[in-house]
Parts: sequence; structure tokens; C-alpha cells
Amino acid sequence: MIEKQIIEVHGRQKAFYQTHQTKDIAFRKNALRNLKKCISDNEPRIMKALWSDLHKSAFESYATEIGMVYDEIGFQLKKMKCWARPKRVSSPLTIMPSRSYIYKEPFGNTLIISPWNYPLFLLISPLIGAISAGNTAILKPSPYVPEFSALIEEIINATFDDEYIHVFNGNREVNQLLLKQRWDYIFFTGSPSLGKIVMKAASENLTPVTLELGGKSPCIVDEDANLKMAARRIVWGKFLNAGQTCITPDYILAHSGIKQQLLENLKREITRQFGANPELSPDFPRVVNEKAFGGLSELMKDGKIVTGGQTSKESLYIAPTIIDDVKPEHPIMQDEIFGPLLPVLEIHSLDEAIQFVNQREKPLALYYFSRNTKKVKRVLRETTSGGSCINDTILHVANKKLPFGGVGNSGMGKYHGRASFDTFSNTRSVLQSSTVIDIPLKYAPYKNKMGLLKKFLR
Repeated sequence: MIEKQIIEVHGRQKAFYQTHQTKDIAFRKNALRNLKKCISDNEPRIMKALWSDLHKSAFESYATEIGMVYDEIGFQLKKMKCWARPKRVSSPLTIMPSRSYIYKEPFGNTLIISPWNYPLFLLISPLIGAISAGNTAILKPSPYVPEFSALIEEIINATFDDEYIHVFNGNREVNQLLLKQRWDYIFFTGSPSLGKIVMKAASENLTPVTLELGGKSPCIVDEDANLKMAARRIVWGKFLNAGQTCITPDYILAHSGIKQQLLENLKREITRQFGANPELSPDFPRVVNEKAFGGLSELMKDGKIVTGGQTSKESLYIAPTIIDDVKPEHPIMQDEIFGPLLPVLEIHSLDEAIQFVNQREKPLALYYFSRNTKKVKRVLRETTSGGSCINDTILHVANKKLPFGGVGNSGMGKYHGRASFDTFSNTRSVLQSSTVIDIPLKYAPYKNKMGLLKKFLR
């Protein structure tokens, strides 16, 4: 039954795209306005669903999801017409008399698969780019946030005709059925292991993809850092959404000269932000399900717990936890943690920190705390990551003028702001030649033309 529905909706979207209605700027803008109204009319229901699935506070839900969606829609509405306009570029003498243009055209029919940790923003943000660039879209939210996924299916499918935008819910089987279809573009956010499955399916039809993945994002705290400020910003970035953020600081590399002082500051800051018992805080979320709870509980067995460590399986609560004396070979250092556990490793120099980072997969984010400008430049020059913050965490994702995405194992492709429009657009090169003048140099026979050709191409 679901396979038949997917095939039918996919077919209707292919047919609708061929009517070229989605390419009209007014049509795109109207769709974005309808999308914003759909979200805004259902704000209380969305917040309730996010609380039910993830225990997210209203403030966090608005700051990290709803508000960012509004901001992105407003930016696309303001800039879309300019971005979509053909751009004339210069033409070399060798092809004169001709005019050269760059056109931005939609790919066509797109598939967007999103994760559970920021279920609204990570589903709707790429959709905004797809709409802005003139595509149709089928959306697949995560089954791990059932209240939200049911709600977004209801409100999106009520707002848009299925020949244009449609949501399908379901488990892995639905993902597989969707990936069997032929798409013009696939946008996936999730783990590297699932990203490989998506990329393999896309390769069958040579479908272009954006993969927003993750990995272990390092946080280096150097000996000259402002430790009080570093602790405040690390605690905020790490325990936002209970550590279930793809760009959260996954581990700290702390200089030996300041490690103990940093640990004390981190402990104080956790209490300041979440109280003496974070389980009672209305601002501290829960882990997503029992499987995640069990895996995170196992990771706390190595190292020394400095603060936290309390758990409640019934409520899926894991306290904000700092773990010292962690070794690179410990299980907590093998894969992305995706929870409220923060391991701390000791380093003795910036050389050691850079080497540690470069010996591992390229991270989605890298954070460095230092007041030394030369050291900052060195870290940026000698490491690679999808994005970085200096003396802060997470906030680079909040600037719509900064392209967001990974590199290597942490993903490929960028989005947010102009990058979203470009990601969902085919850059088409167009050359328009004169029919009045025709220079004979390019035509055979080529006898006695080499000297003139070399003059043109030097």
C-alpha cells in the first residue's frame, strides 16, 4: 500500500514539475509564505510535540528550531529574485562575438530525509532551499520523534498539494522505498553509516546528493583561554538538546596547565545553568529513546566522572556529565556520543592537540578557545572541519550567511541562506552567439592559422 502511494505521488510530482509552475518566482514566494503560515499557525502544537518527544523547553524549541525557520524563510523571500536572475559574465576573444551567462535552474524532483534531534529545523530548512530554487519535494521525517512526525505530516500535507510537496512517515522500509525512486536531488541529514546507504542508492541513477552527517567535533581549550567564559559556552553548546546535536563539542582537549581549573569551572557552570539537580530543570531535555539511553549508559564506564552520572531509565534522563581521565582507546572516543556526556583528555601543547585532531576523521565542527591570535590562525590553517567557532560553540550555524556542512566523513555539500538556494539549483552555463558575424578561425582547414590561434590563447 505505502509503496503504491509513494510511486503515485512521485509520479504526480514529476508531471507537475514539467508544467514549469514551480519556476515562477511569484509561485515560489507564495509557497514560502504558506509554509511560514503553516508553522506559525501550529506553533503551540509544534512546541508541545517537541516537549513530548525530546523534553525541549519552549525557549529552546523557538531558539533552535521555529525561530531559525522563520529567519531562513525571510532571508530567502528577500534575496531569491536576485539569486535566480541570470548573470552575465565576460567572454574571451576566442569565442567572440558571443555573450555568456550563468543560469540558476531547479534540479526538479527532490527527496529530503531528516533526523530526529532537531526535527523541525533539519526537515524544513532544506525544504526552504528546495522551494526557493523552484523544486518539488517529498519529505521523510524520523520515526524516533513520533509526536512531531505525525504533526508535521498532518500540517504540511494539509497546506500543499501532494503533486508539489508531500510528507511520508514510516520506518526504514519507507526510506528504502523512497530511495528506490529516481530523484533529481537527494538531501540527507543523519549518521555517516546511513549516509553511505543513501549515497549508494543515489549512485544507481547518478543522483547528486547533499549529505549532512556528523562525527566527533573536538573542542581545544588552550592554556591562555578565558576559562570562565570557555566553560559557560562549552556547557551551553554541549548540553543544548542534551548533547543530541551534530555539531556539539564531542570531547575536550584541555591543556595540562589549566585542565583542573577548567573542570571546576565546568562543574560550576552546569549548576548555574541547570541547578543542583538538572533532572528538575525545565530547560534540560531528555535522550530520545531507550536504545540511546542504554548506549550512553555504557559509555560512562570508563574514565572518572567529575560531575553528573545520574540516570533515570523511566524518564530517559541522563545528567550533564563530565568525564576525566579518558583515553583515546576508550569506547566513548570511538564514535559520536550524541548525548550529555563530555569526555576530557589532557594535552601538553597545541602541537599535540592539532596532531590528535588530524589523525582522526575530519569533523563537522572544531572549537578552539584561546586569546592568542597567532595560535588561532595556526589552528585554522593546520586543521580541517566543516565549520569552526573561535572562543564559542555552535553559533556558526545561526548565521544564515555562513554556509553550513561537513567535509569528508562529516558530509558533503553546504546549505543555509544563499548556499541552500545554490545547493538545490543546477548552475547552467549558456553561450549565445551572434548570427550576424562569424569569425572563420575555428573552422577547418587550419592551414596558416596556428600563429593567430597562439596569439588568442596566450
